[in-house]
Amino acid sequence: MTSSAPASPVLVIYTGGTLGMVDGPDGLVPGPDFEARLRRALATLPPARRAALPDFELIALPTPIDSSAASPRDWQWLAGLIAGRYQRHAGIVVLHGTDTLAWTAASLAYQLQGIDRGVVLTGAMQPLEATGSDALANIEASLRFAADPRLQEVALCFAGRLLRGVRSRKWQTRRADAFASPNHPLLGECVGEDCVLYPTRGLERQQRGAPRFELPDYAALGEGGVPRIVLWPGIAAWQLEAWLLDDRVRGALLEVWGGGNLPDQPAITGVLAQAAGEGKLIAAISQCPHGGVTIGDYAAGRPLVEAGVLSGDDMTPEAAATKLVHLLAQPLDEAERRRRFLTPLVGERETPKR
Repeated sequence: MTSSAPASPVLVIYTGGTLGMVDGPDGLVPGPDFEARLRRALATLPPARRAALPDFELIALPTPIDSSAASPRDWQWLAGLIAGRYQRHAGIVVLHGTDTLAWTAASLAYQLQGIDRGVVLTGAMQPLEATGSDALANIEASLRFAADPRLQEVALCFAGRLLRGVRSRKWQTRRADAFASPNHPLLGECVGEDCVLYPTRGLERQQRGAPRFELPDYAALGEGGVPRIVLWPGIAAWQLEAWLLDDRVRGALLEVWGGGNLPDQPAITGVLAQAAGEGKLIAAISQCPHGGVTIGDYAAGRPLVEAGVLSGDDMTPEAAATKLVHLLAQPLDEAERRRRFLTPLVGERETPKR
C-alpha cells in the first residue's frame, strides 16, 4: 500500500459497540467523547505507523446503536449517510458493534453497489482503553485499507484481515479473530507493518462508471417481514405455516440440510408452494457454513424446486437475508426479483457457470 496521504480525509462513522465502551458501576457502558479518546490512542502508535495513517474526520451518533438491536432501518440510515458524504472522502470506516456487524456490512454492499472507494466496517471484542484490547489495531488497519484507492467495495476488517463484507460471518464469541469468510478468500491482510490488498480478488475490475446506488425504503420490512427459518428434525408443516402464511411476511430464508435437502413431507412442500404462489420470495441455503446448495441434485431436494424456492448457492445467511430485504423493498415485479436474487450483484455468491 502506498504511504502517501490521500487528497481528502477518510470519514469515520462511530455507531457504537464494545470498542467505545468504558467501565461503569454496573458493567460496560457507552463512553463519552469517542473522537478525543481515539485520537489519543492513535497517538501512542510508533512513529512509522502513525505516519502511514490517513487524515480522518469523525461523526459520532448522539445515541450509540446497540448492535444486537440493529434493524433494517439502521442499515438504511447508514447507507444514506454514506451516499450523501462519500464523494468528499477518500474512504469510509464504520465503527460498529460485532453482534450484527456482518449483517450491516452485507446490507450496505447491496445499497452502495458500484461505490468507487472503500467502505470498511470494524469493531472490537474489547473496549479501546482495555488492557490488551484489539480495538486500536482494528481501527488502524481499517483506516489504512479504506484510504487505498484500489479498494472499491464494502469490506469488513478484523484481526488484521480484510474480508468481503457480503461474505463475512461472526465466527467466535470471544477470540480476537472473531470473523471469517467461509466461501471467499481474503481481500487483504496486514503483513508486518504493511496493509496488503491481494490483486484480482476485489470488485474494482468489475465496476465502471458512476455508482449505481440503490437506497430503497426498508421501513415496511423492518418488523419481521423476512424471517429466517432453520430446519430441524421433526419440523412440522403447521410450524412453517405459522411463519410463511402470515400476511405480514413478504419473503423468507430457509436453512436446509446438506446440499439442499428437505424432509419428505408433502404437507411441508405444500406450505412452501402456497407461500411462493402468493408472491413471497423464498430462498434456501445450507446449514453447513462451507459450500453451497444445489437444490434438485438429490431427490430430497426436488420439492424445493417444485415449490418455487430459489437457490442461495454458497451465500451466508447474512448475505441471503439482507438481499431478500433489499429486493423486496424495491418496486420490482416477481420475475425480476427472482432473477436478481439468482444473479451475483456484489460478489455475494458464485457466478453461474455457463
